[in-house]
Amino acid sequence: MRFFRNIALLLLPYLLMIIINEAYRPTIKETPYSLKGITAINSDVRTPDKCTWAAHSDTAYCKQHHVKLLKNYMETTDKIYFGAIGALRSTGNYGAANVIFLVILFPLIIWYSLVKIIDYTLEIKALKKQYNGKSK
Repeated sequence: MRFFRNIALLLLPYLLMIIINEAYRPTIKETPYSLKGITAINSDVRTPDKCTWAAHSDTAYCKQHHVKLLKNYMETTDKIYFGAIGALRSTGNYGAANVIFLVILFPLIIWYSLVKIIDYTLEIKALKKQYNGKSK
């Protein structure tokens, strides 16, 4: 049972992301962005009312037109964002580093941490139950 729980915790976020993206895809009217035979969901047309692939190459445009909630924190978040981008670029292969670190390693670290938190929580709960049973 524990094995299936752990596999579900690993796969469900990816499946949910795919389901949401594919459900949203038919609603897009613009021509999708395509590079080296890979087609994205969004276009690369700059538009002030919708985030697109244009922000990938022009972060300033995205910040100017789309950032609302975190505007007051941009000085802090920019350091983290551009630091991460710089670190990925410094590997020599930005695309591969992006996939390895942000799509594979980072989610695996979060997944492992979540599994450990659940395991420790269940262990603590069992110990409390055992301790409370002996004290009566």
